[in-house]
Amino acid sequence: MEKWLKAEKRPVIDIVNVIAGIALVLSPWYLGFAAEPHAAWNAWIAGAVIALIAVGALVAFHAYEEWANLVVGLWTLISPWALGFSALAAAMWAHVIVGVIVAALAAGSLWFFGDRPLSTA
Repeated sequence: MEKWLKAEKRPVIDIVNVIAGIALVLSPWYLGFAAEPHAAWNAWIAGAVIALIAVGALVAFHAYEEWANLVVGLWTLISPWALGFSALAAAMWAHVIVGVIVAALAAGSLWFFGDRPLSTA
């Protein structure tokens, strides 16, 4: 288990976040909700922010990037209900899936790659 928790594995998380962000940006077109302004604009903005934060983390990692991705991931997760487009199934599921992926990866990165020593017990 300890070999999977090395800092060298951190770029894999950022690459997955870049892919998730790009998928969310493209989702209004390939899932057919580009005509719905709240859902489409949220997907474009949140997806772009997720991808840009992850690219920034690939270039030079800082812990605040993971905190930012956690916040944006949680926003993406709850945004269908906060913005009122939860009745659009495709838009809702795209946001929920990307939000869960990004938030879980950010939380896991903060937890496992934090400045805490691993337990030896």
